[in-house]
Amino acid sequence: MKFRQCTPVVLLGTGMSVPDRVLTNKDLEKIVDTSDEWILERTGISERRIAAAGDVTSDLAARAGIAALDAASVSPEELDMIIVGTNSPDKLFPGVGPMVQSMIGASRAGACDVQAGCTGCVYAMMVASAGIRAGFWKKVLVIGAETLSRIVDWKDRNTCVLFGDGAGAALLGAGEGEDGVLAAEVHADGSLSDYIELPGGLAAHPATNETVEQGLHFVKMKGNEVFKYVNRVIPPFVRDLCDSEGLEVKDIDAWIFHQANHRIIEGVMRRLEVPLEKAVINLQKYGNTSAASVFLALHEGIAEGRITRGDRVMLVSFGAGMTYGAMIIRI
Repeated sequence: MKFRQCTPVVLLGTGMSVPDRVLTNKDLEKIVDTSDEWILERTGISERRIAAAGDVTSDLAARAGIAALDAASVSPEELDMIIVGTNSPDKLFPGVGPMVQSMIGASRAGACDVQAGCTGCVYAMMVASAGIRAGFWKKVLVIGAETLSRIVDWKDRNTCVLFGDGAGAALLGAGEGEDGVLAAEVHADGSLSDYIELPGGLAAHPATNETVEQGLHFVKMKGNEVFKYVNRVIPPFVRDLCDSEGLEVKDIDAWIFHQANHRIIEGVMRRLEVPLEKAVINLQKYGNTSAASVFLALHEGIAEGRITRGDRVMLVSFGAGMTYGAMIIRI
């Protein structure tokens, strides 16, 4: 979907926050039946960050948000809206967004959460961009934040080796001249909702002794099905998005995928016939941080000089739902 030309949207700054504690693959060998070699071969992950006992998702989100504001020399009082993508909120309600609004002192801002699996980052960016483009807001802080370590089963080697905690943020604003958001599209296929889910605790399976004993309060994932689905739907999807902007995939300067699995990124890039070197990959350090992962990679790509002013960047994510989405931005 190509945006109509209304108020231009620009990226003003990015930020991130990850916990200090590092959990390596060697550490996991002491917890579950796995090995450093097995994890590296299947995922590309070497280590991940684990939140401190006193930290929750809103803490990480607030720190990442402040970092993005500082990078842009914008005060919290200038914000019109805060949108947080997360799958591991502090509690079901109130949302993480209002908690962050209070924590950073954004006294004028509205705030809400977006829950769209790992694609929450792209959904949140699209909502923020649309609000700025329509003239509702001038500055919107978009955050992806997770403390997934609290909702994974540390006895299940198929899931606990994948996930990590962290938060990333992007500050979007109304600009002039060239538009910074070129195109965006999101999709969902609810018929595949059992591919990634957390079954227990709410209306379908209210918390009981039985739901706890059955492990329904932990993330469940059909990894092989997710792998095949993503490799099938994402390449033609992003080609079509490029076409909508009159671009070819070779015109994209940098690719930032949801940092779920190195083999998925390799497979998609191969099908697109784009060199893997164009992808910003940091999952080896942080694991799968769900709705935070695209923001973490975007921030580090800019901070390390791999993404520079004028670059066209493709943000791509996929996750529970099954949802998927992409956005082309100009830095």
